[in-house]
Amino acid sequence: MVSTTTESVNSRRWTMDAELEGLDYDPDEEEPFVPLKKVPNGDVFEAARAGDLERLGYLLELGINVNARDAWDSVALYYACLAGNLDAARMLLENGAICSEHTFDGDRCHYAALNLKVRRLLKAFEARPPPLGPLQSALRDTFISCPANRSSALFDQQPASGHFAQDGISYIFPPDVTFFVHGRPIEAHRVILSARSPFFRRKFMDDWRHRQEVRFSKGKLSYPALYSLVHFFYSDRLEIAVDDMEDLIRICKVCECEGLRKVLEKELVHQKYAEYKSLRDVDNSQKRFILQGLSLPEEDRLPAAMQRFLRISLSNFSALAILENAEDADSSSQVLANMPSHSMEDLADVCILVSGKIFRCHQVVMASRSEYFKARLSRMTGFREGTAGLHGQSLPLLEEHDLSPETFDKMIEFMYTDSLKDIDPDQAEEMFDAASRYLLFPLKRAAADALLPHLEMASPAELCDWLILSDMYDVLKIREYCLDAMACNFEAFADTSKFRAMLLRFPPPSGDSALRTTLPSAPGAGGTTNQGNILDDLREKWLEAEAAELDKRDESAALFDRRLEMLILVANEERIHDGC
Repeated sequence: MVSTTTESVNSRRWTMDAELEGLDYDPDEEEPFVPLKKVPNGDVFEAARAGDLERLGYLLELGINVNARDAWDSVALYYACLAGNLDAARMLLENGAICSEHTFDGDRCHYAALNLKVRRLLKAFEARPPPLGPLQSALRDTFISCPANRSSALFDQQPASGHFAQDGISYIFPPDVTFFVHGRPIEAHRVILSARSPFFRRKFMDDWRHRQEVRFSKGKLSYPALYSLVHFFYSDRLEIAVDDMEDLIRICKVCECEGLRKVLEKELVHQKYAEYKSLRDVDNSQKRFILQGLSLPEEDRLPAAMQRFLRISLSNFSALAILENAEDADSSSQVLANMPSHSMEDLADVCILVSGKIFRCHQVVMASRSEYFKARLSRMTGFREGTAGLHGQSLPLLEEHDLSPETFDKMIEFMYTDSLKDIDPDQAEEMFDAASRYLLFPLKRAAADALLPHLEMASPAELCDWLILSDMYDVLKIREYCLDAMACNFEAFADTSKFRAMLLRFPPPSGDSALRTTLPSAPGAGGTTNQGNILDDLREKWLEAEAAELDKRDESAALFDRRLEMLILVANEERIHDGC
């Protein structure tokens, strides 16, 4: 675990963007101001203060809250800045630490920065906020693709990451509710608002159940504040003018967003006490407050909210074997007619039939996460696909073939929450196939993360199968894990017939290093998805594991190639013998 974390940390070396070069950042200044220490059992605050990148990287890989506070109400970034640990500060910023100068934590970090190089780093990350996660980015693009939302001044400088046609006409997933505040529209989707706010959920179940437009007449309601809150519901990133924060706090109270309200109230107190720093006669620019969802408790973030809503939806219809309980079309129709649909509080607007089991889902989530479902749902207007003989079903129904309900259940769990809690190893190949078929490529990485604990207990023969599978479906993390295990335990693998037979499946390694098609990468690291000769990568990793000296690498590589040739000859003889 330690070596893997170290490689992962080293692979994320930070480089300055071209447009930020004017900040005069000097890479030669990266040497720490104080000697670094090791805190192998320390928490994130001790690791940041000591500059222990190995421990800090390990904690971040575990998913700790990078903006958590200690007993002195300080965050880890504050201690890294105070000690002048540039690499530790960079690692925290890359993982979502808040550094905006006009926030409580941001101001503390700026004023505590030990030297100019740390302050330059903070400024650079202010200009480049951390990227959103896949779920947040997909839903945010859907929100901003709505014409009324796209025209908002809040995003004049922040276009959506999605691609829109040059003539302004492109397919967008349509909103199902529009709010009007002082005549200005905000388009949204009921399921997202209901998942994030108990107030909206009650309203959509009762007063606003059949309304597509809601007009607010209260004069005190602020359009910028409501727009910022709705955008936060989709993206887990809040950006609002400081002058509108009081209005937003009032809206959060009505919408019962208690976690966000408490953070905003505390920040508003800080802003009021910081007024003396603002020279309005010189700097009259509007100050903005930026909040990342990672600053909130886990239960108040978008994935947790969507997981709660998904659990309600699946409890209604998942695991109902419609076709198994129905002998013919008439009985199927009767079964569906007896199932409540409008009375359910999950706001589902599409049913998906998988091997006789129905899943109640939400079109906006399915279309936002998968181009396959976006294209299929966009063509579902005016008819119900696959509902022949199932007249009792009031929602549109799609039928998916060649897929098990268990795999589909895991797939939509990822689509709604960006995570997989656990996965059956026997289910892996179907999961990888589903990720490719439904154009849901981040699912491969999530499945790989869930499978790694199983791989640690796998035998050499099983790891050979995993390597073949990961190479076939381009699952980089599992591929690299298997190659690392084989390189570090090469002779143990060479003694197995499974490994020798596997060598016959791949082309031989290139003899000249100039012709080698790939270089090994750290487990889980980004890079090209087009893998080259897998035996080239195995040879490179074997050379690293053997710690060959630089001037002897060619000799060691030739030795490795001769060893492979012998194993391939043995594998051919074994195959001929087995064929006889």
